[in-house]
Amino acid sequence: MEKQKKNTGLYWVLFLISSAAFIYAIEARFEYLTLILPFVCTSFVKALDIM
Repeated sequence: MEKQKKNTGLYWVLFLISSAAFIYAIEARFEYLTLILPFVCTSFVKALDIM
């Protein structure tokens, strides 16, 4: 059986954007910093095609 290669480019872009937002939130001392973490983690897992 052959595996089809999935296009994960969009998830990598989402990961980079959410990581940049997370770093900015750390620098700006954003109160609700933990609200960004699900976006960072989910997009990273989808980009690596773990799920």
